[in-house]
Amino acid sequence: MTKRLSPYRLGATLYMPATRTDIANSVLNNRIEGLRSIVICLEDAVSEADVPVARQNLKQVLTVLGTAKTAGHGAEWPLVFIRPRHAAMGKCLTETEDLTPIDGLVLPKFTLAALPVWWDIVKHTHLCMMPTLETEDVFDVMKMRELAMALVDHACHDRIIALRIGGNDLMNVISLRRPRNLTLYDSPMGYVIKMLVAVFGSRDFALTSPVCEHIDDHNVMERELALDMAHGLVGKTAIHPNQIAKIERALMVTSSDHADALRILNSSQAVFKSQGAMCEPATHRRWAARVLEQAQVYGIAQDAVQDGVRLVTVTHQR
Repeated sequence: MTKRLSPYRLGATLYMPATRTDIANSVLNNRIEGLRSIVICLEDAVSEADVPVARQNLKQVLTVLGTAKTAGHGAEWPLVFIRPRHAAMGKCLTETEDLTPIDGLVLPKFTLAALPVWWDIVKHTHLCMMPTLETEDVFDVMKMRELAMALVDHACHDRIIALRIGGNDLMNVISLRRPRNLTLYDSPMGYVIKMLVAVFGSRDFALTSPVCEHIDDHNVMERELALDMAHGLVGKTAIHPNQIAKIERALMVTSSDHADALRILNSSQAVFKSQGAMCEPATHRRWAARVLEQAQVYGIAQDAVQDGVRLVTVTHQR
């Protein structure tokens, strides 16, 4: 059974401005189909002038969710995170609000220098952490290696559910915006994502994919999702409910991968051929374990081809 606070349960993480008045209803009644995790955002999604309103609305959301949690609800909810505007706001929230119904904090503009500040804020709480990599430091592989090594040995290690890649902020650092007809991987972010996967993924940290801001162009999003999966990313930021089903479908495990994973984990052979490819348990075992954990959450898709078009059929889910 995959634990609740697993990176594989993030799925499409929907960012909702803290000014929205339907947040509690969306959580309590699962109003958004397929939603596995939400981030109540007090940072980029809220203007400076609206921060007081957002804080007051968040207080009301926490009260409603807290009452429901006390009554025994919560297990069926999506994971709920808060994204403070900065560390000072995060400290204020943990000291003045009842965060019992919240699963964790998304830490904006996270750097090595910010690590002790944020840890001091959350260490005496139940909250998990999702640091967001979105500053100039992210372009420096040595700084990312230093951060990864520090996180491996830090007391916060078991609290980190995943590291989020802040695509738009990173593009802003180099004065660029995602081209409308290209994926992030066709931009300088392609290098950044590959580097972060190499640095953090090799140390067993999960990484999530940046948002696809072109809400209505699902062709670009589907191409990007295929590359997200190829890079081993465990979820994707969403900014609109119509992106959720696409992300969920991409996270499903193909039946061929599932079959290979089972054989790899159960085979006594050093090397064998499966479905036209070499399987080597000594080098593929970690991949196989990951595939089975992902399949447990998102299900298995049956690949088929009809008239040259790839079709996906759900054969199992949850």
